[in-house]
Amino acid sequence: MSSSTVITNISTLVTNDPSLGDSSPLGLIQDAAVVVDGDRIAWTGESRKAPATDNRVDAGGRAVLPGFVDSHSHLVFAGDRTQEFNARMSGRSYTAGGIRTTVAATRAATDAELEANLTRYLTEALRQGTTTFETKSGYGLTVEDEARALRIAARHTDEVTFLGAHIVAPEHADDPAAYVALVTGEMLDACAPHARWIDVFCEKGAFDGDQARAILTAGRDKGLHPRVHANQLSYGPGVQLAVELDAASADHCTHLTDADVDALAHSDTVATLLPGAEFSTRAEWPDARRLLDAGVTVALSTDCNPGSSFTSSVPFCVALAVRDMGMTPDEAVWSATAGGAAALRRTDIGRLTPGARADLLLLDAPSHVHLAYRPGVPLTAGVWRRGVREV
Repeated sequence: MSSSTVITNISTLVTNDPSLGDSSPLGLIQDAAVVVDGDRIAWTGESRKAPATDNRVDAGGRAVLPGFVDSHSHLVFAGDRTQEFNARMSGRSYTAGGIRTTVAATRAATDAELEANLTRYLTEALRQGTTTFETKSGYGLTVEDEARALRIAARHTDEVTFLGAHIVAPEHADDPAAYVALVTGEMLDACAPHARWIDVFCEKGAFDGDQARAILTAGRDKGLHPRVHANQLSYGPGVQLAVELDAASADHCTHLTDADVDALAHSDTVATLLPGAEFSTRAEWPDARRLLDAGVTVALSTDCNPGSSFTSSVPFCVALAVRDMGMTPDEAVWSATAGGAAALRRTDIGRLTPGARADLLLLDAPSHVHLAYRPGVPLTAGVWRRGVREV
């Protein structure tokens, strides 16, 4: 039998449901309590109205918010790209080509080594409040290596993405069409049983619009839903393709035309912004303000990967989004929780409402605003995932 727990004496509770708290998108409740029953949220409201429960936790005047939903990461990999980062910080520009370095290391690693690396970064992320994460293949680029990456990832999350179309595999550098045929044929057949999503890096140096459409539609025919690495390094067809194919998210969205913004605003495709990549490559920041003002749903994610964004910290990305992308603290927190859930087309996470999954973050601060106000400070005082306290 499950037991119930009330977390009380919460200074500020972020529910992400305006009907439960104030009229803001965060649905804030002051001097609040939340009741967890089993793995679900059973009740939220003012502390003085909290029902009786089996157990009681005193939040000590701290803030509580939903666990972060990191909807874009690349965690099945081996190797290190410190030298590349060092060179980039010394003046070399970022291109997609560095991915090949990680491909070679990943192919050479054992399953145990890849899984140990994955769990290391998942533990790191959990300590910072991430309770749901998506992760991709894309560093194997052979049938066997892509399938094993997805098998390993699927042992740790339901949000697994087939990214055989990360770059053209080195063996097919002179014949990209042959690699697209492999990705949409034998590789897809081997990988589809282990994934929920299919993704493609639609960019100069990776895959053009026609190749990306062929890959995504083939995946959709196998029951995988599209996501797109879109418009990161240059203007291109990625965002329009994402909207055309009803992709759950268009990720990066750094270089956008007015038509791209309008297409996103009139679609169900979420714009997932990844400020860690711009920080680590000294690239142009995405204009979150432009997207939000147009009515686009925005998510924030880490893009954790060894080349262009080697951070597992959603709080760091929240601070960057507020400081450099035009978001308010409220908007950034919503995008890192409910926005991430929307990018995964989930309604059971990213919010603290009755019936939602009991994924909670207790901050060692009186308000969620401190995530941006105190950048770089470890503010996690507790993390519950599926109703179990893990930090």
